[in-house]
Amino acid sequence: MYKINIEHLRPGMVIGKTISSSDGIVLLSEGLTIKEHYIDKLIESGISEICVRIDELSEVKIIDIIQEENRQTAKILTKQTMEKINMGDEFSTAKITEIVSTIIEDLLNDEGIILNLSDIRAVDDYTFDHCVNVCVLSIVTGIALGYDKEKLLKLGVGAILHDIGKILVSQEILNKPGALEKKEYDEIKKHAELGYHTIIRHTELDTSSMMVILEHHERYNGTGYPAGKKRNEIHEFSRIVAIADVYDALTSDRVYKKRICPSEAIEHLVSMSNHDFDHEILEKFLKHVTSYPVGTMVLLNSGIRGVVSGKNNDYPSRPKVKCIMDQSGNKIKYNAELELIYHPSVTITKVLEDIS
Repeated sequence: MYKINIEHLRPGMVIGKTISSSDGIVLLSEGLTIKEHYIDKLIESGISEICVRIDELSEVKIIDIIQEENRQTAKILTKQTMEKINMGDEFSTAKITEIVSTIIEDLLNDEGIILNLSDIRAVDDYTFDHCVNVCVLSIVTGIALGYDKEKLLKLGVGAILHDIGKILVSQEILNKPGALEKKEYDEIKKHAELGYHTIIRHTELDTSSMMVILEHHERYNGTGYPAGKKRNEIHEFSRIVAIADVYDALTSDRVYKKRICPSEAIEHLVSMSNHDFDHEILEKFLKHVTSYPVGTMVLLNSGIRGVVSGKNNDYPSRPKVKCIMDQSGNKIKYNAELELIYHPSVTITKVLEDIS
Protein backbone atom coordinates (compact mmCIF):
# COMPACT_ATOMS: atom_id res chain seq x y z
CA MET A 1 0.00 0.00 0.00
CA TYR A 2 1.13 3.54 -0.65
CA LYS A 3 -0.28 7.07 -0.71
CA ILE A 4 -0.90 8.76 -4.04
CA ASN A 5 -2.01 12.27 -4.97
CA ILE A 6 -5.43 12.38 -6.61
CA GLU A 7 -3.81 13.96 -9.70
CA HIS A 8 -2.00 10.68 -10.36
CA LEU A 9 -4.92 8.36 -9.59
CA ARG A 10 -5.94 6.17 -12.55
CA PRO A 11 -8.84 3.78 -13.24
CA GLY A 12 -7.91 0.21 -12.37
CA MET A 13 -6.02 1.09 -9.17
CA VAL A 14 -7.33 -0.54 -5.99
CA ILE A 15 -8.28 1.48 -2.88
CA GLY A 16 -6.06 0.43 0.00
CA LYS A 17 -7.88 2.15 2.86
CA THR A 18 -11.53 3.12 3.31
CA ILE A 19 -12.21 6.82 2.75
CA SER A 20 -14.76 8.48 5.04
CA SER A 21 -16.11 12.00 5.51
CA SER A 22 -15.70 13.90 8.77
CA ASP A 23 -19.24 12.73 9.65
CA GLY A 24 -18.10 9.11 9.43
CA ILE A 25 -19.92 8.44 6.15
CA VAL A 26 -18.02 5.98 3.95
CA LEU A 27 -17.23 7.55 0.57
CA LEU A 28 -15.30 4.63 -0.95
CA SER A 29 -14.46 1.29 0.65
CA GLU A 30 -11.15 -0.55 0.86
CA GLY A 31 -10.72 -3.05 -1.99
CA LEU A 32 -12.78 -1.17 -4.59
CA THR A 33 -11.25 -0.84 -8.05
CA ILE A 34 -11.03 2.81 -9.09
CA LYS A 35 -13.34 3.94 -11.90
CA GLU A 36 -13.35 7.33 -13.60
CA HIS A 37 -16.47 8.53 -11.79
CA TYR A 38 -14.89 7.54 -8.43
CA ILE A 39 -12.07 9.97 -9.17
CA ASP A 40 -14.63 12.69 -9.93
CA LYS A 41 -16.39 11.91 -6.63
CA LEU A 42 -13.13 12.23 -4.68
CA ILE A 43 -12.28 15.54 -6.33
CA GLU A 44 -15.80 16.81 -5.62
CA SER A 45 -15.36 15.80 -1.95
CA GLY A 46 -12.07 17.71 -1.71
CA ILE A 47 -9.93 14.59 -1.19
CA SER A 48 -6.38 15.26 -2.38
CA GLU A 49 -4.72 11.87 -1.79
CA ILE A 50 -5.70 8.27 -1.07
CA CYS A 51 -4.04 4.96 -0.23
CA VAL A 52 -3.83 2.46 -3.08
CA ARG A 53 -2.89 -1.21 -3.03
CA ILE A 54 -0.51 -3.08 -5.33
CA ASP A 55 0.79 -6.66 -5.16
CA GLU A 56 4.39 -5.59 -4.57
CA LEU A 57 3.33 -3.76 -1.41
CA SER A 58 0.69 -6.16 -0.11
CA GLU A 59 2.47 -6.46 3.24
CA VAL A 60 2.87 -2.69 3.73
CA LYS A 61 0.13 -1.49 6.07
CA ILE A 62 -0.58 2.17 6.73
CA ILE A 63 -1.91 2.09 10.28
CA ASP A 64 -3.15 5.17 12.11
CA ILE A 65 -1.62 5.79 15.52
CA ILE A 66 -5.11 5.92 17.06
CA GLN A 67 -8.06 3.67 16.31
CA GLU A 68 -10.11 4.80 13.31
CA GLU A 69 -13.33 4.67 15.35
CA ASN A 70 -11.85 7.00 17.95
CA ARG A 71 -10.58 9.40 15.29
CA GLN A 72 -14.01 9.56 13.64
CA THR A 73 -15.77 10.07 16.98
CA ALA A 74 -13.36 12.88 17.89
CA LYS A 75 -13.95 14.62 14.54
CA ILE A 76 -17.73 14.32 14.82
CA LEU A 77 -17.78 15.66 18.40
CA THR A 78 -15.48 18.55 17.49
CA LYS A 79 -17.71 19.44 14.54
CA GLN A 80 -20.89 19.22 16.64
CA THR A 81 -19.40 21.41 19.38
CA MET A 82 -18.31 24.08 16.90
CA GLU A 83 -21.71 24.04 15.18
CA LYS A 84 -23.47 24.56 18.53
CA ILE A 85 -21.15 27.48 19.31
CA ASN A 86 -21.91 28.99 15.90
CA MET A 87 -25.67 28.70 16.50
CA GLY A 88 -25.39 30.16 20.01
CA ASP A 89 -26.71 26.94 21.55
CA GLU A 90 -25.69 25.50 24.89
CA PHE A 91 -22.93 22.93 24.66
CA SER A 92 -20.98 20.58 26.89
CA THR A 93 -17.36 19.48 26.63
CA ALA A 94 -17.95 16.29 28.66
CA LYS A 95 -18.00 14.02 25.60
CA ILE A 96 -14.95 15.78 24.18
CA THR A 97 -13.10 15.08 27.43
CA GLU A 98 -14.19 11.44 27.27
CA ILE A 99 -12.91 10.87 23.71
CA VAL A 100 -9.62 12.63 24.50
CA SER A 101 -9.19 10.22 27.41
CA THR A 102 -9.72 7.32 24.98
CA ILE A 103 -7.14 8.77 22.57
CA ILE A 104 -4.66 9.00 25.45
CA GLU A 105 -5.17 5.30 26.18
CA ASP A 106 -4.53 4.49 22.49
CA LEU A 107 -1.27 6.42 22.57
CA LEU A 108 -0.06 5.07 25.92
CA ASN A 109 -0.53 1.55 24.56
CA ASP A 110 1.85 2.24 21.66
CA GLU A 111 5.41 1.52 22.75
CA GLY A 112 8.03 3.78 21.19
CA ILE A 113 5.47 6.09 19.56
CA ILE A 114 6.48 7.38 16.14
CA LEU A 115 3.71 9.42 14.56
CA ASN A 116 2.47 8.23 11.20
CA LEU A 117 -0.70 10.27 10.76
CA SER A 118 -2.50 8.46 7.98
CA ASP A 119 -5.98 9.92 7.87
CA ILE A 120 -7.30 10.96 4.46
CA ARG A 121 -8.62 14.47 4.70
CA ALA A 122 -11.02 16.58 2.68
CA VAL A 123 -9.97 20.20 2.24
CA ASP A 124 -13.43 21.45 3.28
CA ASP A 125 -13.24 19.49 6.55
CA TYR A 126 -9.79 20.82 7.41
CA THR A 127 -10.72 22.46 10.73
CA PHE A 128 -12.15 19.32 12.34
CA ASP A 129 -9.40 16.97 11.10
CA HIS A 130 -6.79 19.53 12.10
CA CYS A 131 -8.14 19.78 15.65
CA VAL A 132 -7.90 16.00 16.12
CA ASN A 133 -4.40 15.80 14.67
CA VAL A 134 -3.18 18.69 16.83
CA CYS A 135 -4.64 16.86 19.84
CA VAL A 136 -2.76 13.66 18.95
CA LEU A 137 0.52 15.49 18.23
CA SER A 138 0.26 17.44 21.48
CA ILE A 139 -0.51 14.38 23.63
CA VAL A 140 2.46 12.51 22.17
CA THR A 141 4.67 15.49 23.01
CA GLY A 142 3.22 15.54 26.54
CA ILE A 143 4.02 11.84 26.93
CA ALA A 144 7.60 12.59 25.84
CA LEU A 145 7.75 15.32 28.49
CA GLY A 146 6.68 12.83 31.19
CA TYR A 147 3.14 14.11 31.81
CA ASP A 148 0.81 11.94 33.89
CA LYS A 149 -2.68 11.03 32.61
CA GLU A 150 -4.39 13.93 34.37
CA LYS A 151 -2.03 16.45 32.81
CA LEU A 152 -2.27 14.76 29.40
CA LEU A 153 -6.06 15.04 29.57
CA LYS A 154 -5.97 18.77 30.28
CA LEU A 155 -3.46 19.27 27.44
CA GLY A 156 -5.45 17.11 25.02
CA VAL A 157 -8.76 18.84 25.69
CA GLY A 158 -7.17 22.25 25.17
CA ALA A 159 -5.53 21.01 21.96
CA ILE A 160 -8.67 19.53 20.40
CA LEU A 161 -10.58 22.75 21.17
CA HIS A 162 -7.76 25.16 20.29
CA ASP A 163 -9.42 26.45 17.10
CA ILE A 164 -13.06 26.65 18.25
CA GLY A 165 -12.99 30.43 17.79
CA LYS A 166 -12.62 29.99 14.02
CA ILE A 167 -16.32 29.14 13.76
CA LEU A 168 -17.02 32.69 14.98
CA VAL A 169 -15.00 34.56 12.33
CA SER A 170 -15.87 35.08 8.67
CA GLN A 171 -15.80 31.71 6.90
CA GLU A 172 -15.41 33.54 3.60
CA ILE A 173 -12.14 35.07 4.79
CA LEU A 174 -11.06 31.86 6.52
CA ASN A 175 -11.39 29.91 3.26
CA LYS A 176 -10.20 32.66 0.91
CA PRO A 177 -8.07 31.04 -1.82
CA GLY A 178 -5.72 34.00 -2.22
CA ALA A 179 -3.52 36.13 0.04
CA LEU A 180 -5.26 37.92 2.90
CA GLU A 181 -5.38 41.69 3.18
CA LYS A 182 -4.32 43.18 6.53
CA LYS A 183 -7.90 43.77 7.70
CA GLU A 184 -8.80 40.19 6.75
CA TYR A 185 -5.81 38.80 8.66
CA ASP A 186 -6.79 40.95 11.65
CA GLU A 187 -10.26 39.36 11.48
CA ILE A 188 -8.77 35.85 11.50
CA LYS A 189 -6.57 36.73 14.48
CA LYS A 190 -9.66 37.39 16.57
CA HIS A 191 -10.42 33.65 16.75
CA ALA A 192 -8.11 33.03 19.73
CA GLU A 193 -9.85 35.55 21.99
CA LEU A 194 -13.33 34.74 20.64
CA GLY A 195 -12.81 31.05 21.36
CA TYR A 196 -11.43 31.72 24.83
CA HIS A 197 -14.26 34.05 25.88
CA THR A 198 -16.85 31.61 24.54
CA ILE A 199 -15.45 28.58 26.33
CA ILE A 200 -14.91 30.42 29.61
CA ARG A 201 -18.60 31.41 29.71
CA HIS A 202 -20.04 28.01 28.89
CA THR A 203 -17.86 25.31 30.44
CA GLU A 204 -15.97 24.35 33.55
CA LEU A 205 -12.76 23.36 31.77
CA ASP A 206 -9.50 23.57 33.64
CA THR A 207 -7.81 26.96 33.24
CA SER A 208 -4.76 25.35 31.63
CA SER A 209 -6.95 23.89 28.85
CA MET A 210 -8.57 27.26 28.23
CA MET A 211 -5.18 28.99 28.02
CA VAL A 212 -4.35 26.83 24.99
CA ILE A 213 -7.35 28.30 23.14
CA LEU A 214 -6.18 31.82 23.97
CA GLU A 215 -2.41 31.42 23.50
CA HIS A 216 -1.76 28.89 20.72
CA HIS A 217 -0.65 31.69 18.36
CA GLU A 218 1.70 33.30 20.88
CA ARG A 219 5.34 32.88 19.89
CA TYR A 220 8.41 32.18 22.00
CA ASN A 221 10.11 35.43 20.88
CA GLY A 222 7.05 37.60 21.59
CA THR A 223 5.95 38.11 17.98
CA GLY A 224 2.66 36.20 18.28
CA TYR A 225 -0.87 37.19 19.19
CA PRO A 226 -3.16 38.18 20.86
CA ALA A 227 -0.98 39.54 23.69
CA GLY A 228 2.59 39.27 22.37
CA LYS A 229 3.62 37.05 25.29
CA LYS A 230 7.06 35.44 25.19
CA ARG A 231 9.00 32.53 26.64
CA ASN A 232 7.63 31.31 30.00
CA GLU A 233 4.87 33.94 29.99
CA ILE A 234 3.18 31.48 27.61
CA HIS A 235 1.68 28.40 29.30
CA GLU A 236 3.65 25.24 28.55
CA PHE A 237 0.56 23.59 27.06
CA SER A 238 0.24 26.51 24.63
CA ARG A 239 3.91 26.19 23.64
CA ILE A 240 3.30 22.51 22.83
CA VAL A 241 0.13 23.15 20.83
CA ALA A 242 1.80 25.98 18.89
CA ILE A 243 4.28 23.47 17.45
CA ALA A 244 1.64 20.82 16.72
CA ASP A 245 -0.62 23.43 15.12
CA VAL A 246 2.03 24.67 12.69
CA TYR A 247 3.27 21.17 11.82
CA ASP A 248 -0.19 19.89 10.93
CA ALA A 249 -1.05 23.07 9.01
CA LEU A 250 2.13 22.74 6.93
CA THR A 251 1.42 19.08 6.09
CA SER A 252 -2.25 19.65 5.16
CA ASP A 253 -3.85 20.76 1.92
CA ARG A 254 -5.75 24.03 2.20
CA VAL A 255 -7.91 25.96 -0.24
CA TYR A 256 -5.09 28.48 -0.65
CA LYS A 257 -2.00 26.25 -0.55
CA LYS A 258 -0.75 22.73 -1.06
CA ARG A 259 0.78 20.80 1.79
CA ILE A 260 4.49 20.16 2.09
CA CYS A 261 5.91 16.75 3.00
CA PRO A 262 6.76 15.94 6.65
CA SER A 263 10.52 16.15 6.06
CA GLU A 264 10.18 19.73 4.76
CA ALA A 265 7.84 20.64 7.62
CA ILE A 266 10.37 19.34 10.14
CA GLU A 267 13.12 21.45 8.53
CA HIS A 268 10.84 24.47 8.77
CA LEU A 269 10.17 23.88 12.47
CA VAL A 270 13.87 23.42 13.22
CA SER A 271 14.62 26.75 11.52
CA MET A 272 12.15 28.42 13.90
CA SER A 273 13.52 26.82 17.07
CA ASN A 274 14.12 29.26 19.95
CA HIS A 275 12.58 32.00 17.82
CA ASP A 276 8.95 31.04 17.36
CA PHE A 277 9.11 27.82 19.36
CA ASP A 278 10.49 26.53 22.66
CA HIS A 279 13.62 24.58 21.67
CA GLU A 280 13.34 21.96 24.42
CA ILE A 281 9.72 21.16 23.60
CA LEU A 282 10.47 21.07 19.87
CA GLU A 283 13.25 18.52 20.49
CA LYS A 284 10.78 16.22 22.27
CA PHE A 285 8.24 16.69 19.49
CA LEU A 286 10.72 15.84 16.72
CA LYS A 287 11.80 12.60 18.39
CA HIS A 288 8.31 11.22 17.78
CA VAL A 289 7.55 12.50 14.29
CA THR A 290 8.88 10.65 11.27
CA SER A 291 10.16 12.55 8.25
CA TYR A 292 8.95 9.74 5.99
CA PRO A 293 5.65 8.11 7.04
CA VAL A 294 4.87 4.55 5.97
CA GLY A 295 3.38 4.61 2.46
CA THR A 296 5.48 7.57 1.29
CA MET A 297 6.95 7.20 -2.21
CA VAL A 298 10.63 8.15 -2.29
CA LEU A 299 13.62 8.45 -4.60
CA LEU A 300 16.95 7.16 -3.28
CA ASN A 301 20.34 8.62 -4.22
CA SER A 302 21.04 5.41 -6.10
CA GLY A 303 18.19 6.24 -8.50
CA ILE A 304 15.94 3.50 -7.11
CA ARG A 305 12.30 4.39 -6.46
CA GLY A 306 10.51 2.83 -3.56
CA VAL A 307 7.93 3.11 -0.82
CA VAL A 308 8.60 3.56 2.89
CA SER A 309 7.53 0.22 4.36
CA GLY A 310 8.51 0.49 8.02
CA LYS A 311 9.66 2.91 10.67
CA ASN A 312 12.75 3.02 12.84
CA ASN A 313 11.86 4.14 16.36
CA ASP A 314 15.42 5.14 17.24
CA TYR A 315 16.16 6.92 13.96
CA PRO A 316 12.89 8.21 12.43
CA SER A 317 14.71 9.71 9.42
CA ARG A 318 16.19 6.28 8.46
CA PRO A 319 13.14 4.08 7.69
CA LYS A 320 12.77 0.81 5.80
CA VAL A 321 12.21 1.24 2.06
CA LYS A 322 10.66 -1.35 -0.27
CA CYS A 323 12.41 -1.02 -3.65
CA ILE A 324 9.95 -0.95 -6.58
CA MET A 325 11.79 0.44 -9.63
CA ASP A 326 15.44 0.52 -10.63
CA GLN A 327 17.41 3.42 -12.08
CA SER A 328 16.03 2.71 -15.57
CA GLY A 329 12.40 2.67 -14.48
CA ASN A 330 12.06 -1.12 -14.64
CA LYS A 331 10.17 -2.99 -11.94
CA ILE A 332 12.43 -4.76 -9.46
CA LYS A 333 11.36 -8.41 -9.50
CA TYR A 334 13.09 -9.59 -6.36
CA ASN A 335 11.69 -8.68 -2.95
CA ALA A 336 14.19 -5.96 -2.01
CA GLU A 337 13.77 -3.98 1.20
CA LEU A 338 16.46 -1.69 2.55
CA GLU A 339 16.74 -0.73 6.21
CA LEU A 340 18.49 2.59 5.72
CA ILE A 341 20.04 2.48 9.17
CA TYR A 342 22.26 -0.36 7.90
CA HIS A 343 23.08 1.40 4.62
CA PRO A 344 24.67 4.74 5.62
CA SER A 345 25.58 5.63 2.02
CA VAL A 346 21.95 5.33 0.87
CA THR A 347 19.81 8.40 1.42
CA ILE A 348 16.35 9.63 0.48
CA THR A 349 16.75 12.52 -1.93
CA LYS A 350 13.14 13.27 -2.79
CA VAL A 351 9.56 12.50 -1.85
CA LEU A 352 7.56 11.49 -4.95
CA GLU A 353 3.90 12.03 -5.81
CA ASP A 354 3.85 9.07 -8.20
CA ILE A 355 6.14 6.06 -8.37
CA SER A 356 5.72 5.39 -12.11
